[in-house]
This record gives sequence, C-alpha cells and structure tokens, in this order.
Amino acid sequence: MQMLSGFGKTRYLPLLILFTLATMQSCRKDPKEMTNEELAGEITKKNYDKLLQFSKEVGVDPAKFEPKDGIAPVYALLEEIGFGHKPALRFVQKKIAADTAVLRAAAEELVEGKAIEKVMERLEPVFPVYNNLKVNYTRLLKEQKYDSAAFVAESMNAYRWIHRQAKNAPRFVMVNIRGAYLTAMDSAGKNVLTMRTVVGKSDTPTPTMDTYATSIVTHPYWNVPKSIAIKEILPKAMSDGEYLSRNRIEIIDTKGQVVDPGEVDWEAAKENKFPYRFRQETGEDNSLGLLKVEIKNPLAIYLHDTNARYLFKSDQRWRSHGCVRVQRPTDLANYMAGTQLLSSDFMTEPDTVSTPPKWHKLKVRVPVFLLYLPADCNEKGDLLYFPDIYKRGSPKARLTLSKAKPASKEEA
Repeated sequence: MQMLSGFGKTRYLPLLILFTLATMQSCRKDPKEMTNEELAGEITKKNYDKLLQFSKEVGVDPAKFEPKDGIAPVYALLEEIGFGHKPALRFVQKKIAADTAVLRAAAEELVEGKAIEKVMERLEPVFPVYNNLKVNYTRLLKEQKYDSAAFVAESMNAYRWIHRQAKNAPRFVMVNIRGAYLTAMDSAGKNVLTMRTVVGKSDTPTPTMDTYATSIVTHPYWNVPKSIAIKEILPKAMSDGEYLSRNRIEIIDTKGQVVDPGEVDWEAAKENKFPYRFRQETGEDNSLGLLKVEIKNPLAIYLHDTNARYLFKSDQRWRSHGCVRVQRPTDLANYMAGTQLLSSDFMTEPDTVSTPPKWHKLKVRVPVFLLYLPADCNEKGDLLYFPDIYKRGSPKARLTLSKAKPASKEEA
C-alpha cells in the first residue's frame, strides 16, 4: 500500500507543478494594472542594466541615470531616450512636457518582457535623419572615434528635443546656424524643403532658440534695430545728406509719424540722444526683401528674404546681423501656411513702388528651431560635420578650424 501511495504521488507531481505555476501566474499583476512606481520597481529588478546599456548606444550618458540607494530613475531615463534634454538654447518660448502616456506604455512593454530595442523604437523619434545619425553613431563607437561620436550624440539629443517640442505639429522648421541651411519637415520628420540660409556673423551671432512662427509678412518694412541705427545708419546719414533718400529710409518719431530730415537736430544726435528710429520703405531694395516670417521671440529675430540674394551662392554665409535670410522665401511661406499663400512668380513681380505691408496670420503654430548642430545627415544618410563658426566648442570634444568652411562629408 505504501508503494502504491508513493507511486500515486509521483504520478500526480507534474500536475502539482503545473497547478503551482498557474497559481503563481494568476497572482502576478497585469502591468496595465500596476502603478508607475510598481512598473519602475519591476524594471529596476529585471532589465534596468540592459536599459542603461541601450541608452549608451544611442548617445545618452548612462552615468546620469545610475540607481541611487536602490532607486533607479526609470522614467527620467525613458524620457531622455525619447525626448532628450534642452540643448544650449538662448531662448525657449515654452518647454513641452514629455508625453507621459508614451512613457507609461514603454514601461508596461518592458515589464511584459518585450525586447528593449523594439520598445525604444516606438519611444525614440521616427525622423529619418535621427535614424541615420543613430547608425553613424554606432559605427563611430565601433571605430573608436569618440570625439566624432560626441558631436553626433549632441545632434541626436537636439532631434529628440525637437520630438518633444514639435508634439502634434503638422510641420516644423529647423535652421542649423552652424551649417547655414534650413530644413522644413513634416510631422514624421521627413524632409520636405531644404535651402541655404545666411546667418549671423561671429560678432553678431544668430541666437539659438526654440519658438514658433506666427505670421508671414509680404512687402515688410525694415524697422532698423537700435544698435544698427546708432552704429551704422546714423553716422552715414549725418555725413551724407542724400543717404536716407537714396536708400529709401524714413525717420520715424515716437508717435509713429514720418519726420522731415531737415527738422532733425543732428547736433543733438551726436550726443547719442537720437529720439527717433529708422524705417526702410518696402520694395526689392529693402534689406528684408519682399517677405518676412515673424517668429515669437524677444530678440527681434526673424526669417526673411534679402536684397542681396547673390550671397546664397557663397559657402561663406555667416554674414547677417543675426536674423536668418532664406534662399527660397516663397516656398517657405507656402509650406508654413500649409497652402499656396503666394504664387510662384511673387518674387519676380515688378516692385518699383512701395507696396504696403500685408500680414498673413498662420492658422496653426509652426515650431521653429534655430540650432547650432555640429553634425547632421543629408537625405542620402551621409554624415556631415560643420565648422565651429562662433568658437563655442563642445562639452566633450572640440572641433578646431581656423576658418569657416562649408560642410564636409565624412571620409570613409
């Protein structure tokens, strides 16, 4: 009887094991029912080390996200991988919060045991340029070109930041000051429009910023910034009585009225008490050309056409007082408006007389990023490096070029 009893126990052992496993499985909480803290705890125990390793492979510094006192900053790391941190920006109109629903979904999938690479694919930017930078970053690490990899990592973070800030926008515009070009992208980061720009000189640099376009102005006035008025226009006007009329520049008082130059006390102006401002009439001779894109910022910076379009042929395009001159203003305006706001022959229409400015308010906000990227990829996926025009260096590597040069394709 004892033998039969032992045999019976052995016979039912597999069933007992299956029952135990089923009981354990039924007790395990569904990740979708877990709190954020519970999800973070599970990830910390199971695969946080692998997550840190992945972050290193995409240009994120894992040292910033090491666990402290047994607590791992899981969501901070996920946010960094998906949405980056603020680059060196002089002005940010508004920081957008990371999409917590997306972060939560990534955490749930990690707890469910899905592959980290697949989960991160849905978290990171889908921009083609970001993916190309990522491929090149991996290659540079394998080749132990760590200085070059640091530049690429800096640009990857900038695109992650764009991913955060351009949330739900149907289109956005990025100007790389360091490369003197503009790229307009759709919501998926696909390049729709690319053009050359003329940006600030080293002594009047274009400020980095994260903002949005508000309106398109056709036939804009050029309201001369005070610094340019005092340092450049005023001395010429005082030494040459025909300078203002020849350049179609008006003198405007504090009430917005045009003042006859003959009524101005030029002697008082010598004492730096010039109580007026200068405004250039509209037209092709206007320094802003025929079109201006107004962007929200307190620094009087905007994108605009120019009456010196020959400069776009040059590789030395760091020539402005800080604003951004664009090579194809009509195309840019139509893209920002999301419709054909201006006809294709707008720039070729005769403009021999002053036409009053006209404001075209954009129906949706179009994010505009003025960045200082050390590296980027073209549409073919080629990795390009750009000279450090303003000699700002890098926190991890320094690109030493004695003279501004055009973008250079990396040597194989």
